[in-house]
Amino acid sequence: MIGTDTISRVIGQDVYDESGDKIGSASEVYLDDETGQPEWVTVRTGMFGTKESFVPIRNADLTDDGVRVPVSKTQVKDAPKIDTDGHLSPEEEQELYRYYGMGAGTQTSGFETTGTQTAGYETTGTETRGTVGHDTSGPTTDDAMTLSEERLNVGTRSEEVGRARLRKYVVTENVTESVPVTREEVRLEREPITDANVGNALDGPAISEEEHEVTLHAERAVVEKEAVPVERVRLDKTTVTEQQQVSEGLRKEEIEVEGADTTLGTDRDRRA
Repeated sequence: MIGTDTISRVIGQDVYDESGDKIGSASEVYLDDETGQPEWVTVRTGMFGTKESFVPIRNADLTDDGVRVPVSKTQVKDAPKIDTDGHLSPEEEQELYRYYGMGAGTQTSGFETTGTQTAGYETTGTETRGTVGHDTSGPTTDDAMTLSEERLNVGTRSEEVGRARLRKYVVTENVTESVPVTREEVRLEREPITDANVGNALDGPAISEEEHEVTLHAERAVVEKEAVPVERVRLDKTTVTEQQQVSEGLRKEEIEVEGADTTLGTDRDRRA
């Protein structure tokens, strides 16, 4: 007898028919909604295990070799083709009951396991039921869905933004300065004949023509230029720190539940 405590040992095991012939490997276990006991197992058949068929495990046995079910390999091969979407509708379940010649049961819900991990149970008040879960958009993993979100990692990198060049060139500007200069001018001086100069006055002929010459001098401004060093100039760099804001759109995954009468409680509610 296979119960909920041995479901983890069923998944992935070889399935044999009542005569001992291998049918395939166990994929998923479906529970009865009312009793919570295993009712069906989906068995992967075919050369590459691409086909899945529903097989009853109500009276199956779990042995060291695998799972032995009370039906034949031919029955499983020709069983109704029903999608393994996590839940059997009443019509689908009645079709399976009629095909395998079993008495009508209650509605069956999916109970999924992966590897050796068994799906958990939720407790609400005094009611205990198996967690329903089956991936429909990809490979089956476990009984929960992982939510991810993008985080913004901000850093800096150094890049060239421009160049500065130091260059010198020649300009000409006019400079005006005042320079004192001297010059000689002629001034006529007259002095009377005195005993002191009478000798000089009578030197020479009494009446004659004569010229006397005086050399005049004057200073002129002279300009002379020379290049002299006045200072040294160089380029240097300094680092300035400023705040810069960055903005980016981040994606995150959220979850929504489809279906009637669905309530998402807090962790405290689920543990109650």
